[in-house]
Amino acid sequence: MISSKAGLVWGAGVAAYLVAVTQRTTFGVAGLEATDRFGATASQLSVFTVVQLLVYAGLQVPVGVLVDRWGPRALIVAGGVLMAVGQTQLAFADSVGAGIVGRLLVGAGDATTFISVLRLLPAWFEPRRIPVLTQWTGIIGQLGQVVSVIPFVALLSTFGWQPAFLSAAALSVLAVVLALTVIRDSPVPGTERSSQTLRETGTSLAEAWKQPGTRLGLWSHFTIQFPGTVFVLMWGYPYLVRAEKVGEGAASALMTLFVAVGIACGPLLGRYVGRHPLRRSTMVLGIAGLMATAWLAVLLYPGPAPLPLLTLLVVALAIGGPGSMIAFDFARTFNPAARMGTATGIVNIGGFMASLMTMFVIGVVLDLLLSSGFSGGDLYALASFRLAMAVQLVVLATGATAVVIARRRVRRRMAEQGVVVPPLREALARERRRRRAARSARKSAD
Repeated sequence: MISSKAGLVWGAGVAAYLVAVTQRTTFGVAGLEATDRFGATASQLSVFTVVQLLVYAGLQVPVGVLVDRWGPRALIVAGGVLMAVGQTQLAFADSVGAGIVGRLLVGAGDATTFISVLRLLPAWFEPRRIPVLTQWTGIIGQLGQVVSVIPFVALLSTFGWQPAFLSAAALSVLAVVLALTVIRDSPVPGTERSSQTLRETGTSLAEAWKQPGTRLGLWSHFTIQFPGTVFVLMWGYPYLVRAEKVGEGAASALMTLFVAVGIACGPLLGRYVGRHPLRRSTMVLGIAGLMATAWLAVLLYPGPAPLPLLTLLVVALAIGGPGSMIAFDFARTFNPAARMGTATGIVNIGGFMASLMTMFVIGVVLDLLLSSGFSGGDLYALASFRLAMAVQLVVLATGATAVVIARRRVRRRMAEQGVVVPPLREALARERRRRRAARSARKSAD
């Protein structure tokens, strides 16, 4: 059983993460309004989110080090303050430059939250619960996308830009108050902070990076986190509404489905990781293959893709969200607790670096096709969007290759320690024999 105090601490942390995801995704659903407000081109529009994610990714390692030194509560509070200021800045911005400053602050605040919440788990919960709780942290946090897609979009369309973004800023103020009131770093105050010197911190960072399991986590996150992030955070909504012509209501429903699928898949993946820790990378590669197949089916379809096919695409992309949580389990199991925050920060860089790179390139491709006359004067023409979205297939292939290489190094290190991972066919055969034996035992008991 989870103690009530531990549950409250985790709940407050997850609430802060949910608000952070809301702030992260508000600009994605406001992309069409931002185009009009700022008179922005596609590449300029992508800079808003690229800058946000660049700051987010760039701060992951420093934040990981700071979490280990100062504790999660301080970082969660600081992040909430930064996001509230950033959304307020964006609410009053009337130029591209001023808007980018707001997103930069949002990215900096967002960067502190997820790592800090994960850092709370080993302090408050026993190890066997952590894989599932990590999944639930990601799942509940992603409900912030629903807040962006439904109430935020409703505020934006009804009251306009400024009230909508000021309302988003108010959510971060509430998260700060909750964190200050409820969150504590550990049941035993002072035990979850590192007293390392700067030199020792540098050594810890180097050791975390040299650990092959950390790099396997980074490439796992790189490979299967970015397609869903690119879709939800920037290009999915314009692609569905303007290129595929599904309508704003259907697009919002698909974005909501994205979150629902993540909620449904997260606990299943958490149990899989707990029961099959030697097959985590196999699941990562399987999810990558599923997403690549779904995008190929949509991009190669003659004419606008039918709604069922787009639904399958959204389902495939949504699985990547909880799937990417597997990467943090690599950081946890291959590193000591004292440098877990640092290792988690390294891992978390992967998906967001892939996301910001892909988002920016998609915007550049769309602008190039517009200037060349390929799109016929329509920035969001279906043919142009298909070519631009195909960039993701290259990134997926690169990431999957890196996962395979990193996995070989991890397994080589494990073999040196006496842990041999049997071939998948042998593991599957052993599992079938185990299940047959269990069924026979039950029949005999009956």
